[in-house]
Amino acid sequence: MLQAWALEGIPEITAGADLVSLIADAAAGALADGDILVVTSKIVSKAEGRTVAADDREDAITAETVRVVASRQTPNGGTTRIVQNRLGIVSAAAGVDASNTPHGTVLLLPMDPDASARALATGLRSLLGVEVGVIVSDTLGRAWREGQTDSAIGAAGLHVFEDLRGGTDAEGRALVVTMPCVADEIAAAADLVKGKTSRRPVAVVRGRADLVGSLDLPGARSIVRPLERDMFRLGADEAYAEGFAAGTALSPSGP
Repeated sequence: MLQAWALEGIPEITAGADLVSLIADAAAGALADGDILVVTSKIVSKAEGRTVAADDREDAITAETVRVVASRQTPNGGTTRIVQNRLGIVSAAAGVDASNTPHGTVLLLPMDPDASARALATGLRSLLGVEVGVIVSDTLGRAWREGQTDSAIGAAGLHVFEDLRGGTDAEGRALVVTMPCVADEIAAAADLVKGKTSRRPVAVVRGRADLVGSLDLPGARSIVRPLERDMFRLGADEAYAEGFAAGTALSPSGP
């Protein structure tokens, strides 16, 4: 049976906060081998001092962008940008967050979410003597579907995929491509109990101890699809414009 609950009593996080101790105190000895902690990336970023001065959020987004996937004007005169950020993650606004931060500042994603998750998992295993996995989560949109869901941007001490390839389904047919991204599924499940406005940034998911393992397991960076296998690397309008420009460049010049 899968269980999930949010930890109570974690205070507002500031730069330099000891997240390991704060999470351990909030868990109050309730963690067990095989538990998976899902930690909202915002508190990791705050603890790591990723708050930066930026009067204009758009400038911060530009600074964190390595590739623009799509850009659209919004009805209110603003711009929505879907970009690839420095971590390789494709998302709106490069993960730059201006909510719940002091005026004139924005919050960037952790510098290395997998390393952040590994530090938390290492610290909690050492302090509490229990073998836990850690996911650092962030809210992402999804192509073709409205709304957002939490996904894993960092992970340590657990398998991020459940590789079923080579097995068979209930009818005996071979499974060829079935590889659920269980780290994302767990992050989304945890968000159901954390919530966006309840100030409960850490959740515990219990019931998938089979996923928990070595701290050397591949992290969430392995979830990001390589560009050479990305069939949707550009938005529709951007892909058309690129193709049109390429075709124009190759066509014979007129008289």
